[in-house]
Amino acid sequence: MLLGKHLNKYYGKYWFLFLGGVLALIVVDVVQLYLPEYLGNLVDLLNDSSKTGVPVDTAKVGNLCLWLLCFAGIMFSGRMLWRFSLYTASFKTEAGLRREMFMKSERLSQKYYGETKTGSIMSWFTTDLDEIQEYTGFGTVQLVDSTFLGLMVIIRMFRLDWVMAVFAMIPMILIVIWGVLVEKFTAQRWKDRQEKYDKMYDFTQENFSGISVVKAFVKENKEIHAFAKVARKNKEANLRFVKVHIVFDTLIELIIGLILALIMGFGSWFVYAAISGNPIRIFGHAVNIGAGKLVTFIGYFDALIWPMIALGMLVTMLGRAKASLKRVSAFLDTPEDVKDCEDAIELKNVRGDIEFKNFSFSYPAKPGVEVLKNVTLKINAGELIGVVGRVGCGKSSLLTALSRLYNLDEDSVFIDGNDIMKCKIASVRDSVAFVSQENFLFSSTIEKNISFSKPDATMDEIERAAEFADVADNIKAFPDGYKTVTGERGVTLSGGQKQRISLARAYLKSAPIMILDDSVSAVDVRTEEHILENIRNERKGRTTIVIASRISSVAHADRILVLNNGEVEAFDAPDRLSGISPTYSKMVELQQLEDEIKGGES
Repeated sequence: MLLGKHLNKYYGKYWFLFLGGVLALIVVDVVQLYLPEYLGNLVDLLNDSSKTGVPVDTAKVGNLCLWLLCFAGIMFSGRMLWRFSLYTASFKTEAGLRREMFMKSERLSQKYYGETKTGSIMSWFTTDLDEIQEYTGFGTVQLVDSTFLGLMVIIRMFRLDWVMAVFAMIPMILIVIWGVLVEKFTAQRWKDRQEKYDKMYDFTQENFSGISVVKAFVKENKEIHAFAKVARKNKEANLRFVKVHIVFDTLIELIIGLILALIMGFGSWFVYAAISGNPIRIFGHAVNIGAGKLVTFIGYFDALIWPMIALGMLVTMLGRAKASLKRVSAFLDTPEDVKDCEDAIELKNVRGDIEFKNFSFSYPAKPGVEVLKNVTLKINAGELIGVVGRVGCGKSSLLTALSRLYNLDEDSVFIDGNDIMKCKIASVRDSVAFVSQENFLFSSTIEKNISFSKPDATMDEIERAAEFADVADNIKAFPDGYKTVTGERGVTLSGGQKQRISLARAYLKSAPIMILDDSVSAVDVRTEEHILENIRNERKGRTTIVIASRISSVAHADRILVLNNGEVEAFDAPDRLSGISPTYSKMVELQQLEDEIKGGES
């Protein structure tokens, strides 16, 4: 049986389905063993009639046939019941594990996804869960049949004739020994096969995501050859596993076939000797067996074939399921480093005051490299703040901290005077509407993408958000309007349209704090000015922070924060920055020069 803390609870939760299925299976197994006995009686009845010349007792024949029909009906009903019960339980178990894994994936931090390939995670959600589902369903059938049915058949065989039963036991003993030797080897081959499959999945997912880059650099052939190499390793791993599986199954079939041939051959000899009055003696035991008993014994052995095959299948399936459960359990047991602390408080009625006190930050992947150093500043509720600086100076990192995607030092970042490390993560994130540099859209309609932040939003609210982001006219120009499907990651839209739809989504959230991380860089100057004017008008009284690469984007901000190499160079009103910030002065100069060049060209 496949056991593990993440699986055992589902045995307990769906015990009535597992128990009902197992009981129905046992009933079928018990009834199935009456068939050889009644068939043997029928043969003896017909054989006695032919010997004595007395007509066959049709009443007895009819009675035997009626019992056989009853047994067939019970077996049919029982098989329907165990299939429904066990397979329902196994699918519910798979669904429960899948739900757990999905919820776990939502709780894991950015650090985990930075270290783990997407393809590997998808493999755990697909092939590994399929293996667990198959074992908890069909594997339970194999386990019950190979033990309970096999044991009952062997007992009946020994009662009928222990010498012939010994012959029948040979394959069972060989299969058990072979299974013990092969099980660990099979599990290792399956693990290797899954790891190669993960790599192929990773490669494929990455290439499909970056297909435009591959085409732009005309590297199709290079990627095809690279994929062929990865696929070949996956093929070789599969073949190694399949070879072990085929050899194992072939040996089982061969052993069973040989023993069946021996039983029929020796059984016929025993019957002939018994009829002749000279029964064969083995170890002092006279094998006195007639035609009916031989038919019954062959029927018993036929019933034993499935438990022996099931035992062999169970060994290889158990190896696969153990390897898969180990991978799934490792994922579910992954520590959650970003989580609520004990006695975390709920942020309520957030005004929008933000304060950083001696805040330093390093990404978990590079713990020794400080992206931000001793940042100290205070943003008052309702202010419009601009953030500028050279590429890589820490602008995005500073404001990402407000979303609590990473663990921070305590007493370093505050919202309304509350240390966000001591607040519930959900309430912190709920108070912030964040538009990142990488504008992600779901493969759904524009309407659903905008209303993602507020699922119960009315159509008027959605249209108002689109007008705020100056994308309403673009949407109306589409044939399907707000029902237009954006495609995967918004592939059917331009960069500027994706930015503005993301901005509309954040606006609809109506959060007390809004952060725009260079979110208007892909639009023209006129559209940018219109959006910034909407921000000044619509977000008045609410804290808004705009990270920009152009000075014009933050020229009308209440204050501008200038970062340089992860440190605060200046934080003041725009008209006073030129005299105190060399970085800001240089950016103003460069933009003026850029504007003059564009003016000359026009």
